Amino acid sequence: METLSIKTHSRTEMIDITPMVADAVKAQGIEEGVCILYNPHTTAAITINEGADPSVQSDIRKALSGLIPPHDHPQIHYEHTEGNADSHIKSSLIGTSQLVIISNSQLVLGTWQSIFFCEFDGPRTRKVHLKILRG
Repeated sequence: METLSIKTHSRTEMIDITPMVADAVKAQGIEEGVCILYNPHTTAAITINEGADPSVQSDIRKALSGLIPPHDHPQIHYEHTEGNADSHIKSSLIGTSQLVIISNSQLVLGTWQSIFFCEFDGPRTRKVHLKILRG
C-alpha cells in the first residue's frame, strides 16, 4: 500500500490528484491491473469527473452547498455540534473510494476524466491510500 499526502487550502475544494496516482502506478511497474483509492477521512471524498474545465468543479461545490447547507446556515440545525456536519454528509454522498483500471501501465480514464480529492472541512493535510493490484 502507498499513501499520498494532500495539503488542502480552503474549507471546500477539489484537488486533481490524477498525476500523483499515475506516478504511483508507473513506479510500481504494473502493466495490467487495478488501482484502489481509499480516503480514510469522514469529511472528505474521492470522485472521478471532468478535469478539463474548472467550472465543473465549481458547479459541483456550489450544488453540494445548495443541497447540504453549511454548518452555520441560519435555517439548519445540525445535531453534530463540531461545526462540520455538512462535511460528513457531503463525504457520504460522494464516497470515500474509487477503483481505476490500469492497462498498458496507464490509468484507464475517459478523455475528460480526472481523479479528484474532495475537501469539505479544510484546510488540512490529508491522506489517500492506494493499493495497486496486478491483473
